[in-house]
Amino acid sequence: MIDFPIVDTHVHLLDTKKFKYSWAAGAPKLGRDWSADDLTALARPYTIESLVFVEVDVDMPQYLDEAEWVQSMSEKDTRIKGCVACLPMERGAALEPEMERLSKLDVVRGVRRLIQNQPDPDFVLKPDFLSAIKLLPKYNLSFDICIFHHQLPNTLELVRRCPDVSFVLDHIAKPGIKAGLMEPWAANIREMASLPNVVCKLSGVTTEAAHESWTREQLRPYIDHVIESFGFNRIMYGGDWPVSELAGRYPDWLEVLDWATAGCTPEEKRKLFRDNGIAAYRLA
Repeated sequence: MIDFPIVDTHVHLLDTKKFKYSWAAGAPKLGRDWSADDLTALARPYTIESLVFVEVDVDMPQYLDEAEWVQSMSEKDTRIKGCVACLPMERGAALEPEMERLSKLDVVRGVRRLIQNQPDPDFVLKPDFLSAIKLLPKYNLSFDICIFHHQLPNTLELVRRCPDVSFVLDHIAKPGIKAGLMEPWAANIREMASLPNVVCKLSGVTTEAAHESWTREQLRPYIDHVIESFGFNRIMYGGDWPVSELAGRYPDWLEVLDWATAGCTPEEKRKLFRDNGIAAYRLA
């Protein structure tokens, strides 16, 4: 049992009255309001002390409104410590005024542009995308990478070309767990971990397995490989809630990680479930 308050670095909050989420048409279980209070209730008996909101792919052009909504919530709810906002990085240097606007919101720590649903495999290597990414250090913003495992090669090239940018790899790059695939994901993860400007979220893993029948033993090789590759100083816990509800209760993923790290030291566990998230997103 994790007996200290947890920092969740990957939480999605939704307000269907304020925002449109076209993707929710294909995921009706998720297409409703989800609040920080819901998370607190569903996480019991665990205590979520603080969280990082991650953009929820609102319909364009509502992404700035979404970030400002999170800012307003954070001023009333001390659990909301950070925000990873959306920016359409493919617009290149032209979006710098919007990047500057986001950077002035106290809660914003980084940005994300979903890559997983981009049909062009070269999306992240286009000149405009790279130009926008390279602007992030100027505004003290990191970039969250959300991809499927087959997109890792070009993403590795993106990270190599932007050594001054701080990257956060979401959902361990969504490996093919349901199909039992380890390679080339495992080799690509080792290569990603060799790049010093990347940290990795242990998040979104159960949803890459069969939602109704996954087992902790099935997930264990993927967890072990990420920990072995990145080490306990460069990994952090993410609940990927409420997407995780598709594959089980909120405590299920916590219990899997608790079990998988049973042989680790108390210090290592605090790094995973708390300290590294605070450091990566500058929450303290």
